[in-house]
Amino acid sequence: MPERAQVTSVEALEAFRATLIVYLSKARPTLEEVSADVLRTRLSLENEQRTHWENEARRRHKELEQAQSALFSARLSNLRKETAAEVMAVHRARRLLDEAQAKLLLLKRWLREFDTQAQPLLKQMEKLHTVLANDMVKAVAYLGQAVNTLDAYAGIAPPSLASVNVGVGKAEQSAEERSPGDSDTAADLK
Repeated sequence: MPERAQVTSVEALEAFRATLIVYLSKARPTLEEVSADVLRTRLSLENEQRTHWENEARRRHKELEQAQSALFSARLSNLRKETAAEVMAVHRARRLLDEAQAKLLLLKRWLREFDTQAQPLLKQMEKLHTVLANDMVKAVAYLGQAVNTLDAYAGIAPPSLASVNVGVGKAEQSAEERSPGDSDTAADLK
């Protein structure tokens, strides 16, 4: 008779299953949060940041025009000479406008590169999310089923030696009860 399997670690299997459930409960929301952050970043670049820097460029362009106009008026006027403050105001306004235009160009470059940089990573995250949502859920169910099966198996009492000896004794007794003329030949069995 084959030996009974030595099931000693059903608790370890159940502990692993519980840990896997906790991991899934934390991993899925984290992946969803990261996906939402990527989407928010893209929308921010496309809308908020672009709008902000376009408005800043327009506003700074108007300030430059006003400073240039004031400087031009001072140069044309015979009554007064241009001041250093007016010249500095033009230079400052030009520098601020250049800064806004540079940031707008940088933003446009980021928008072009965002998809090429983010899409491969997003695809990997989607694969991981699919694994967590489908395969790991099936794994948790399988582990639960395995734990139940092993618990049921461990609950079955092994056949005791007394019952095995009784069965052997009955077989010997029935052999003795047969008549001495009986033989176990193939012809007799037919």
